[in-house]
Amino acid sequence: MARYSGSSWRSFRPDVAGAGAQAPRPVVAVDCRILGLDPGSLRTGYGLIDCGAAGERHIAHGCINAGSGDFLLRLRRIFEAVTALIAEHRPDEIAIERVFVHRNPDSALKLGQARGAAICAAVGLGAHAFEYAPRAIKLAVSGFGAAEKLQVARMVTTLLKLERRPAADAADALAVALCHAQTRRLAALIAVPRTRRVVVVRAARSGLRA
Repeated sequence: MARYSGSSWRSFRPDVAGAGAQAPRPVVAVDCRILGLDPGSLRTGYGLIDCGAAGERHIAHGCINAGSGDFLLRLRRIFEAVTALIAEHRPDEIAIERVFVHRNPDSALKLGQARGAAICAAVGLGAHAFEYAPRAIKLAVSGFGAAEKLQVARMVTTLLKLERRPAADAADALAVALCHAQTRRLAALIAVPRTRRVVVVRAARSGLRA
């Protein structure tokens, strides 16, 4: 797991998250549809959002129930379900939670294989995939790297203006998508020449005063 100098939002640095995140490639357009995935060998959460200059908008969320039978069949169900999601919603980019070190090696291996099935489905259809560590996701969404699942779910509900709090797996997936949206927006801003960034910031401040 990636280490951070502190647990507050001030220590979050998407470009230097090291083992925590893969910085997105520079982009010109801000508008993007993101599919967030929280992989699991039994349940895989997913969340879809549209992000743009006006902020993030919720599209869909839910859980893929892989069942409790043969493990290889579960991996197949995850692969097919993610493939169907991408075919239906056509996301531009995929954000997925990075595997953390688990005390049980067998559980960690199964989690990694489930994650691999989801990534293969995404990349096989031409989507760009990005990885984020659990701590980086919590920092981006709640401002606290050691936030509890309930805190993350509440922040997701507030940020996306949902009527009710999603199930834990779906909330985690939406948090992954929100983390990528924020990182993507920062990367796009950094790619803009400094003189233009100053003009944009001043224009934004003038609009706020008005």
